[in-house]
Amino acid sequence: MNTSSLILYHHGSSACAAKVRFALAEKQLPWEGRYIDILKGEQFSPEYLAVNPKAVVPALVHDGHVITESTLICEYAEETFPQHPLYPATPLQRVEARYWTKAVDEELHPACSAITYVVSHRHTILRNGVGSFDEFLKAGAGEGRAARQLKWQWIQDGIKAPGAADKIKLYFSYLDKMEATLADREWLLGDRLSIADVAMAPYVNRLAALAMSGVWENGRLPRVTDWFVRLRQRPTFNAAFIEWMPQALSDEMYRNGLQSWPDVKALLEANQ
Repeated sequence: MNTSSLILYHHGSSACAAKVRFALAEKQLPWEGRYIDILKGEQFSPEYLAVNPKAVVPALVHDGHVITESTLICEYAEETFPQHPLYPATPLQRVEARYWTKAVDEELHPACSAITYVVSHRHTILRNGVGSFDEFLKAGAGEGRAARQLKWQWIQDGIKAPGAADKIKLYFSYLDKMEATLADREWLLGDRLSIADVAMAPYVNRLAALAMSGVWENGRLPRVTDWFVRLRQRPTFNAAFIEWMPQALSDEMYRNGLQSWPDVKALLEANQ
């Protein structure tokens, strides 16, 4: 099967794009990149909308066929290129894997959007001048009014915005679930890295990028701590998560996270 025609539309700070980059790297599949700067709104360009009308990354093009949605891209890569498998062999094990990928898509990813805004983006936007809601709405008209209204609340009120603390607590609950699952294994499905680890990796790494590793470090979640150390030691990690992240954005997110950490830590301690 020809891999030379794999084209990935992606962005450095997108958790979903990082997941696909990680999966492709673990499967040793070469790809050609098309970088879409979502911070500049390039996802709303007519050229990209012709690829993915939802105006989100990633999107994979293979032999002229477009595959969207990060989990489906990973499944497509697995089925099309079965070497170096990420999915387990038995039906029951594959169901266990999909419990993780389904939870990430339905719960953890929306929570990631919330915590990234509440912990980081709001500080950047407020420093740069947020202006009026109408101006904010116009700047992201492609997202729709309801999505911009929610982000406006996150910007104005931070962790005190309606539902924000609940999203962060949900995030914590998945780390607790990981800790329990790793009691008798090194990886989420057993003795080797699988799609379950690939699915969770961007969301644990996002917390680290936001200076939130205290959620699991200092003895709080020792198995998650060890899992993340093993993850970062893999030769595929930097190419998937670090090299594509703009340094200025990485520095900004970490600084913002440090500013927000006391509020998040208080919520973490209250939730114990």
